[in-house]
Amino acid sequence: MPRQPRAAAHPAQAPATREETPGETPVERLRAVCLALPEVAERVSHGEPTWFAGAGRRARVFVMLADHHHDDRLAFWCPAPAGAQESLIAEDPARFFRPPYVGHRGWIGVRLDVAPVDWARVEDLVAEAHALVTG
Repeated sequence: MPRQPRAAAHPAQAPATREETPGETPVERLRAVCLALPEVAERVSHGEPTWFAGAGRRARVFVMLADHHHDDRLAFWCPAPAGAQESLIAEDPARFFRPPYVGHRGWIGVRLDVAPVDWARVEDLVAEAHALVTG
């Protein structure tokens, strides 16, 4: 079943779908998607690039790269609305998973090494995660 487009929680914060740059790695593209959102900073946390939304002490993680957490996946983790984790995993278990450490809090794992990556969906999930931690 084709994915139905859905509005981001805060449409004004959702980045415009960007075209892929030749030679751009999935991590570079994810970085660009995250940094296109307001008040975002990138720092290394737990040995991985991590994106924080908000300023100063109020900044909260909304996307964390997952490239070495006890498996061989290239993925990212982000918070998701209640029920989304189960729904996404049921829809496509090859692409979505319950991440360790934060999965019990409803976060979703999204693989970037399963081709083709649905970048429109990635952008939706990232914008929604941003809205969850800033709203």
